[in-house]
Amino acid sequence: MNPRYDSHPGYVVTNTFQNGKWGSEERKYNSPFPAGSTFSLSITVTQQSFQLTVNGSHFMEYRYRIPFQQVDTISVGGKVEISNITFQNPMAFSAQPVFAAQPVFAPQVAYPTQAALPSYPGFPMQPGFPMQPGFSMQPGFPMQPGFPSQPGFPSQPAVPAVPYKSMISGGLMPGRTITIQGTVHPEAIRFKVNLSHPYGIALHYNARLDENTVVRNTNNGGQWGNEERGGVMPFQRGKHFTLTICCESHSFRIVANGMQAHNYRHRFSPLTQISTLEIDGDISLTSVQV
Repeated sequence: MNPRYDSHPGYVVTNTFQNGKWGSEERKYNSPFPAGSTFSLSITVTQQSFQLTVNGSHFMEYRYRIPFQQVDTISVGGKVEISNITFQNPMAFSAQPVFAAQPVFAPQVAYPTQAALPSYPGFPMQPGFPMQPGFSMQPGFPMQPGFPSQPGFPSQPAVPAVPYKSMISGGLMPGRTITIQGTVHPEAIRFKVNLSHPYGIALHYNARLDENTVVRNTNNGGQWGNEERGGVMPFQRGKHFTLTICCESHSFRIVANGMQAHNYRHRFSPLTQISTLEIDGDISLTSVQV
């Protein structure tokens, strides 16, 4: 992924390098990386693609051209200053990890000409991988769980309490995401996540471990609609989870532990009136990003 500034406005090029050759470029001309700005980039590994989220909003999808299981190295270079890179590993789940970074552009400071990224245990350099000047992690930026607060990014409580309730500033809109991290209690029965508006609940996401299913529904004016129960049960008692709700034009796309779990078509509009996030049930929260 290569943000470029040789034209105005800037744009982002994505591509794949394999067998010593670059493939066909994909370009996005609505770059979310203006020069001099702070940004947060999250790369989610799903079954079919990398999902790129910038500053909490969905930016793009890049479909795999090689099996994602072969990817074992991350490198960063260019006129950018890195403040933190965090790998979120779902641990006991079979899902793939989420990669997150919170760099800060420093357009006038060139990156140091260091040797290429060293080969750490578990991260061997692959034949044909282009050797680029890289950054080693600097003292003072240890690996941290979750997303540490940076200037321009509102901080969340270190350990949010359950039941949890938060306002969604400006309401929802396509491209906005909500990320919830926590642990299911060892003897959990159920927990729920509600996205609410003044007249009801746009999305009721109810993980029922006693039934081994996740129920999705909408409540308008006190009346429940038809339940949706299909799909996987991505939650396990006593296990950590990362749940991301991506608001898209026609539906909520729900990613659990790095894998797409459910898709729920909107039954309420306008989306901007969805203004409250509520979480309750048999879980402990680690972080909530709204």
